[in-house]
Amino acid sequence: MTIIFISGAEIIFVFMVVLLVFGAKKVPDIAKTLGKSVQQVKNASKDFRKEIEKTASNQGIDTKEIVDEVQNIKTEINKIKNTVTRKR
Repeated sequence: MTIIFISGAEIIFVFMVVLLVFGAKKVPDIAKTLGKSVQQVKNASKDFRKEIEKTASNQGIDTKEIVDEVQNIKTEINKIKNTVTRKR
């Protein structure tokens, strides 16, 4: 999963563009709608994950074991990547 970092200046810039495009009166409504949309996506992904875990459990598959193994593989890949990465 890639994490995108946004600095304070970038947040202010985006806010100013939204303010200019939509106007001050509509910004709270846009923020409220955006917040609700983010919450719906979180709930949907949580439900999806629970359904996958339930199905895997019914099939006798231990999802915790799989998650641990994937994490171990990620750790090994990062170790290899760090040894291969060249300094510029």
